[in-house]
Amino acid sequence: MSEPLKGSCHCGATQFEVTAPPKELTRCNCTFCSKRGMLWAYYDPEQVKITRRESVVTYDRNAPVEHHHCQVCGCGTWTDMPVWENDAPVPGKFRVGINARLFNDFNLDAVRVVFLDRRDI
Repeated sequence: MSEPLKGSCHCGATQFEVTAPPKELTRCNCTFCSKRGMLWAYYDPEQVKITRRESVVTYDRNAPVEHHHCQVCGCGTWTDMPVWENDAPVPGKFRVGINARLFNDFNLDAVRVVFLDRRDI
């Protein structure tokens, strides 16, 4: 079994780890993701551990999606959201999106990036 992949916001007030490196990343063009510069790695909730959360703030304008960021440095860190199929949430299924730009010692260029067209939401 490999070591967990760790990451943090810029100031380190929020830290996390995941059980494995992502197999692919998602670049969403919704207004939130594009304005914040997010690049998502999706995991099942049990694969993610938030190890430090000193200054986490939650923004949930588009419930049922909750976007979390660091109140100190402003980095978008993770998102709690339902699994989506056919443009609708699947009842009882959830995932965590980690901002892959915050992983420590991880080459983003080594992973395929999938484009998700959500500009109209």
